[in-house]
Amino acid sequence: MRLTLPTAVTLFRIALIPLFMVVFYLPFSWANVAATSIFFIACVSDWVDGYLARSMQQESSFGAFLDPVADKLMVVVIIVLLVEANPSIYVALPSVIIVAREISVSALREWMAQIGSSATVKVSFIGKTKTMAQMWALGFMIFSEPLVGLPIFNIGLVIYYLAAILTIVSMVIYLRAAWPVITHNS
Repeated sequence: MRLTLPTAVTLFRIALIPLFMVVFYLPFSWANVAATSIFFIACVSDWVDGYLARSMQQESSFGAFLDPVADKLMVVVIIVLLVEANPSIYVALPSVIIVAREISVSALREWMAQIGSSATVKVSFIGKTKTMAQMWALGFMIFSEPLVGLPIFNIGLVIYYLAAILTIVSMVIYLRAAWPVITHNS
């Protein structure tokens, strides 16, 4: 296996995770801005690696495996840190829904790939919309401070609940698509 540019970008995104963690815990007034910036770079690199893979015709099975792993690692780490920093049912509830869905759908995709039916659980428009809402919500919640009088954390939390609802909807869509295969192979 040779290292392609898109895969290198994905590995870079994974390398941002420990940097994000360190910056998130820094005791400086600018730490939230720096952590939000790192998260933004990770979000952009997610788009960049996919674009490069398609445009350079360097799509690979390893890259297709690694990209969602990088995404989920970053998201789960951020969710854990946000729940720790904001220990309330209001933050924990959508967090548990999102993490549970990510684990469940990842397991479903893995199983479907093993039995040769991975096309059944392709990423859907709702799944992409959920991801976009989740990224905006997490970015706002990481930044957390009011900006021009707007309660950024609370706005992020509202978007986070929208992401949790979309998470449930997308999981139902994946399960409905996979259900005939599940019942046939159980």
